[in-house]
Amino acid sequence: MADYVWHQHYGPGVPKEINPDSYPSIVAAFEESCVKFGEKVAFENMGVSMTFNELKQRSENFAAWIQNNTDLVPGDKIAIQMPNLLQYPICIYGSLLAGMVVVNVNPLYTSREMEHQFNDSGAKAVVIVANFCNELEECLSKTGLKHVIVTRIPDLFPQPKQFIVNLVLNHVKKMVPKFNLKNTIDFRDLVKDRAQKPKPVEIKNTDTAFLQYTGGTTGVSKGAVLTHRNVIANMEQMRGLMGDVITEGEEIIITPLPMYHIFSLTVNCLAFICMGGKNVLITNPRDMPAFVKELKKHKWTVLTGVNTLFNGLLHNEEFKKLDFSSVKLVIGGAMAIQKAVAEKWRDVTGNLLVEGYGLTESSPVASANPIDGRARIGTIGVPVASTEMKLCDENGVEVAIGERGEINIKGPQVMQGYYNRPDETANVLKDGWLRTGDVAVMAEDGFFTIVDRIKDMIIVSGFNVYPNEVEDVIAMMPKVMEVAAIGVPDAKSTEAVKVFIVKKDPSLTEQEVRDFCEENMTGYKKPKHIVFRDDLPKTNVGKILRRALREEEAAATA
Repeated sequence: MADYVWHQHYGPGVPKEINPDSYPSIVAAFEESCVKFGEKVAFENMGVSMTFNELKQRSENFAAWIQNNTDLVPGDKIAIQMPNLLQYPICIYGSLLAGMVVVNVNPLYTSREMEHQFNDSGAKAVVIVANFCNELEECLSKTGLKHVIVTRIPDLFPQPKQFIVNLVLNHVKKMVPKFNLKNTIDFRDLVKDRAQKPKPVEIKNTDTAFLQYTGGTTGVSKGAVLTHRNVIANMEQMRGLMGDVITEGEEIIITPLPMYHIFSLTVNCLAFICMGGKNVLITNPRDMPAFVKELKKHKWTVLTGVNTLFNGLLHNEEFKKLDFSSVKLVIGGAMAIQKAVAEKWRDVTGNLLVEGYGLTESSPVASANPIDGRARIGTIGVPVASTEMKLCDENGVEVAIGERGEINIKGPQVMQGYYNRPDETANVLKDGWLRTGDVAVMAEDGFFTIVDRIKDMIIVSGFNVYPNEVEDVIAMMPKVMEVAAIGVPDAKSTEAVKVFIVKKDPSLTEQEVRDFCEENMTGYKKPKHIVFRDDLPKTNVGKILRRALREEEAAATA
């Protein structure tokens, strides 16, 4: 690779290039780590730990069960739908061991959202937490799912803790709605304490490992095809980036972001595990007092999160009292880190909050700030190893240094395309370059700063929300004539969804809209603000102008 101006900011141990073919598969990297770190703890959740050896054995049991008790074959899709639990990495590694393609599904999805993702991906099996089975029950008959594996939050807890937690969740907190799914498979039967070896499966690094879903400008959620090689490349890029600071086999990583999200999946579940780290899984980071209490128990060294999470911690008085002397690295991803939050984090903890940048389509990390103390607050840093970034105008011509342009990314972590969507793929991939839809400027020394967004995408607490999807749901209401959705600034989540509605029936109320959204879309997609209008700004051909609405909002708050 050529020398680029940003290479000057790489630390002495940070390579300019990585080898994306260093492992034949994610499985090979995982198995190497299990040999190196066998009795060390790989994951901990709610006080229950799992060593690398235990993770390996349970993953092998899972893979063997799939091979011996289902008609699934290598290349088939298996959906995994759960928050951060010990079961999650078992399902990930077990599925990959069996040669399956993993489809991560947000457990908070409504039945409508589940149905789309199951059908679009062609998933034949799902592993789901019992808490969400009522939603699955509503859509199961409309999908191609043949096998439903059900787990309960404390399935891997020892007795009597397992019994007590189940009792509390089911009968005290009533967090497990009743459901009537027939012929389900109990997760515990798959990972019983028995040594099983799955049949060897030939996995090439060009095989698909994940269909990782993202939103789309058309409002249709699309599966980014990520191969083993794509993900290994990003794992190696992370290893290279952190090599000057991280000691293999010694780190304690706090993992509050759900691992079904690409950032936490690649960085926490995969990269840090291959570096022998111990991931402390936070199942419900929204319970801030419980989260801080968990932080207090560990001499943690690494924390990954998003702006919303860091801001929430900074507003917790108990958090401010913690001992931060063991902390080596705090990484913010999935959404922009607000300058005020980064500065307050530094003041409270004495640590820099290091911001990175990426997309689902780039596995995800494309750029990051230096982690050796030279991070530049307000920027997305510089491209990671083996990665090129350029800024282009609307005609695809590269702009001069200091001028605004759309970020284009090229590197071994860039996806193969969108699953079964050649037209959508052609819109964003050309000659190996990924068009991001984000507008940035590059400083003379190679640091990038995002200044705008071409796409209409709204980012709520690190999750992509596409206006068309919100609009499509609300438009299903008989009393709605027209609807438009935009993102507006929000102190807690960076952006919030705001919708503008033209009524067909004057009797339509805001509460009716909220109730309908509650039934049909997951929490972060629901509009925070609802405004009724007589009309919406449109082009000459009748297309609704979201940009005009955004400009109106900006003028009103200026």
